[in-house]
Formats: sequence, structure tokens, C-alpha cells
Amino acid sequence: MNKFILQVRGVERRFDNTLALQATDIDIAENEFITILGPSGCGKSTLLRIVAGLDTQTAGEVLLDGQRISGPGADRGMVFQSYTLFPWLTVLENVCFGLRERGLPRQQQLDIAHDFLAKVGLKGFAKHYPKQLSGGMQQRTALARALANQPRMLLMDEPFGALDHQTRELMQELLLGIWEAERKTVLFVTHDIDEAVFMGSRVVVMSARPGRIKLDRTVPLAHPRHYSVKTTAPFSELKSELTEAVRVEVLAAQAASAAAA
Repeated sequence: MNKFILQVRGVERRFDNTLALQATDIDIAENEFITILGPSGCGKSTLLRIVAGLDTQTAGEVLLDGQRISGPGADRGMVFQSYTLFPWLTVLENVCFGLRERGLPRQQQLDIAHDFLAKVGLKGFAKHYPKQLSGGMQQRTALARALANQPRMLLMDEPFGALDHQTRELMQELLLGIWEAERKTVLFVTHDIDEAVFMGSRVVVMSARPGRIKLDRTVPLAHPRHYSVKTTAPFSELKSELTEAVRVEVLAAQAASAAAA
């Protein structure tokens, strides 16, 4: 039996004549939380969108549970930086949306939605509309909606990037707590090195465009994790290594941009 839930094999992406993503390989085991770092434009989000089935590679293949991905599916839950909630639906109905599309009985929809709203701390906000919520609360709703469908994988594209610093840190702790309880497999794109180390069981660093995987490090921090791990020596040592790796790629991207100008 295949021990990997996701296998990326020689995946490339070209846009016209521009190579955005070099041949990329990565294996992700069930229950892993993989965070991806790299300079802007390196192909992090492109890779995530290919795994989500929202974009198509120009070479290679992506396998989920041994089956080739050829488009979007309920087996992958996507959470974007923008909240992507339906403004005309209440919080409860936003979370029920995917369950309704799958044809679940109404009472089962409600039971599942209320359960996940409680898990993300929105038990008392079921009847509110997105415009009545803060940014952090909207993102919690989006997270509940993704989790409610019980996907095999959760794909997250800088989900906390639009939040203020304090809210972002609280959302990190919330998501990590849910992951520690639910053990969903997560692929999480971020620009924030602290976030990548704190959240991830593995951290992957991508090179400047055309992107490739430059570094793949296991995070030596036990679970459950408390925010105080950010002051420990293992956290600082890994952060230092990743900071240097990302910095080199950012400088390379800037040099390539200047040369092309």
C-alpha cells in the first residue's frame, strides 16, 4: 500500500514561453503538515493550484491516493488569502454549502456545520453574514467550511496573510490545535518564516523562478505546540537556516529582474 497520500512527479508549469516551475518532485505522507516558503513569483501558489486541480501542469503528474489529479475535487479543501465566502449566505449556510452540494440530508448538514463552527470558535455567530465579521472571523468561517467536507487534504494559500499580527498568531494557534486533533494532511504556502516553522512538520523552501525545491527540512518540535516554542533554540536554529536559504533566493530573483529590465 502506498504510504504517501500525495505524490508530485516531475511537475512543470510554463506560461507561454516562460518556465515558472521546474520539474518538481515531492512526496507527502498522510497527516503531515507541509509549509512552503520562497520568494515572490517562485511558483509556490502555482504548485498549490496544480495540486488543487485549479491549474494544469505542462509536464509531470500529481497523484492523490495513487489516482492522477485532473481537476478540482471534494477530496481537497482550499483556503485562500481572500476569504471567498458567499456574502449573501449566513456563516452557517456558508459552512453548509459544500455539504448541500454533496447531497447530505439537511439535519446532517446542520450537525456537521455547527460542530466545525464550535471548533473554530464561532458557535454564537451562525446567523451572522460575512460583512458582520472581522477578517479573522471570516477566515475561521472559511476554515470551517473547508474542514466540514472532510477532505483528504487541506490546501492553504497564505490564508493568514491579510490579517493583523495578533490575529494572525491566534489563527496559527487555532489551526495548529485543529490539526493536532483532526490530523488532516495540510499543504500550506506562506511568506512568513516564523509561521512556517511554528506550523509545519516539514518546511520546504523553493528557489527563485523558475521554482524548484531547494531545501526540505523536518521541524524538530514536538506536539502539542505552544507559542512559547518560538523562543527555543531548535526553533531559532531552523529559522536561521531557512532565513538564509530564502534570502539567497530573494537576492537571486532581484538580480534576475534587474538583468531583464
